[in-house]
Amino acid sequence: MKATFTFPIRIYWEDTDAGGIVFYANYLKFFERARTEWLRSLGVEQRSLKDKSGGMFVVSETQIKYFSPARLDDLLEVTAQTSEAGRASLVLFQQAWHLDNGQRKLLAEGTIRIGWVDTQTMKPGRIPAQILEALQ
Repeated sequence: MKATFTFPIRIYWEDTDAGGIVFYANYLKFFERARTEWLRSLGVEQRSLKDKSGGMFVVSETQIKYFSPARLDDLLEVTAQTSEAGRASLVLFQQAWHLDNGQRKLLAEGTIRIGWVDTQTMKPGRIPAQILEALQ
């Protein structure tokens, strides 16, 4: 499997709740952005892949554990790493870290299962070979 991919994310007002901390569901958005950029770093642009293959990834399962809140203006490092690769789905392990003066603090981590589906029928299919090859 490939090494861990990292993606920086700055926390803005729109990411926070009334208490001034990152709204819990936004970590799913941060994880999504990191997965998208991870695929792009492997040469897989999702819109082009969808247009060419007629398929796309969808999230089928997620599990997240929260450790500490992020706040306005924090700089996060969000990671993505393949933990399982099958013919129809991938499981990724993802983490969100707060970066502060060279120190890293784990904020949240979880696993996300993404499955490959046909865009017309929304039925499961096989992940294209080029993606599985890029993961090797």
